[in-house]
Amino acid sequence: MDGEQDVTEQFEQAVNMTAGELEDWLGREESRAAGQSADGGESVGHRSGRRIVGILRTKRAERTDDDLEHMRAVVGYVHRHLAQRPDGDVTGTRWRHSLMNWGHDPLKD
Repeated sequence: MDGEQDVTEQFEQAVNMTAGELEDWLGREESRAAGQSADGGESVGHRSGRRIVGILRTKRAERTDDDLEHMRAVVGYVHRHLAQRPDGDVTGTRWRHSLMNWGHDPLKD
């Protein structure tokens, strides 16, 4: 398993939105409409985004093992989802919106 330093570096590369940018995004309707939800409530990605905001606002030394596990999950999701990029302009796509819920805006690359 990756060490804490590796996970932190990978997370910081995968998450290219600031806590403020992500928090603003999560308040928008497009954010709530993206992703999958088992019960019609909050999507997995939206819930993850709220967790990412918390991680970004936590000092590295204060991050828990649970935070590191979530950071690993974020890195994996972002990498898998980027590999599925659709053709054409992705500006208003659910693909981009889903990634943004996980803290990565592909238009910032």
